[in-house]
This record gives sequence, C-alpha cells and structure tokens, in this order.
Amino acid sequence: MRKQFEQDVLRWVTPGQVADPSVLTLRLTLRLLRKHLPLRAMAWYRLACWCKTRRIPFLYMALLRWVFFRFGLEIWGDIEGGLYIAHPVGTVIAAQRIGRNCSVVAAVTIGMRNEHAFPVIGENVFIGAGARVLGDIRVGDNARIGANAVVIHDVAYGATVVGVPARPINGSAEADKRAMCRNDQALLVGIQR
Repeated sequence: MRKQFEQDVLRWVTPGQVADPSVLTLRLTLRLLRKHLPLRAMAWYRLACWCKTRRIPFLYMALLRWVFFRFGLEIWGDIEGGLYIAHPVGTVIAAQRIGRNCSVVAAVTIGMRNEHAFPVIGENVFIGAGARVLGDIRVGDNARIGANAVVIHDVAYGATVVGVPARPINGSAEADKRAMCRNDQALLVGIQR
C-alpha cells in the first residue's frame, strides 16, 4: 500500500504529470497532503486497504465510511497506484480493477449497471467530469473518456469516447465536428441513440 500511495503522491507534485520518484521526500509528501484535499482522501483510502490486507475488517469499513463522510468520495476496488482524483466530492469509484496513473476529474461514477459486475479500467486512462462508466466493461490503456459521457460498452486501447451513449471519435477535426453535430441533432429531436 505504501508504494501505491507514493505513486499517488507523485501525481500531485506536478498535476497532469507523473513526477520522478527521486524527488519524493517526507517533507514534500507532508506539504502536498496539507495542500491537496484529494490526496488526503487517497491517503485514508490506502490506509483502509492496508487494514483490509491485514484482516482488520472493522477498521477497513470504518475508514471507507470516513473517506465518504469527510471527503464525499465513495471508493473501493483493486486500484493501482497513481490514481489522481481532482475533485473527490460526489465521485463514486466502484471498479473491479483500475490500472496505474488514471485520472478522474469530478462527479464521476464508475460502477455496476444492471447486474453485479463492475468495470475494469486500464492504465493511464483519463475520465472527464461527470462521466459514467457502468457495467461489466473493459476500458483499454491510454483511453480518454469525455465529460458527461456514458460508457456502457468496451473502450479500445487509446480510444477517445464521447456522448450518450459514448462512441469513439477518430481524432480528426472534421470527424469530431460531425460527431458533435449528430449528438446535437439527436438531443434536439429527442432521439436516444
């Protein structure tokens, strides 16, 4: 758990990047903990995970409840180090697994859909504000999920998905414009795609 928390801290040295592990000191860690509320939430979560591995279930559950009541973050699952949650209030993370160095912006929901099955998120995934990642799906490494997207199908490696339901965009400005135009037309007509 300590190594995972150190990876979490490295994401806060320079937000948006993963800092070199050689810059990490106790003094820097304490300064970042004092300055960044989301990092404090992750510290409590990592402590809860440590309690779970040591078979202290009461303390594990108590700490998860503390994280929820104090920081507004509901979180559980097999989560690798380097998770960056910019704004934890209103964020729900209930994943089967989340890889290293993932970024979650704000008010994101990751969880089950119609059955008791949860998403598997790859490494270096970015999830935009208000996005929903639901059900027994796989999100590939280096994928990007746009703000307010509702992801209910698998996302390929390196893909960018947007919309409701989320669909991949191919990256060209013209294709992006066409995708946004289709989504706007669907909203105006009231057609759910």
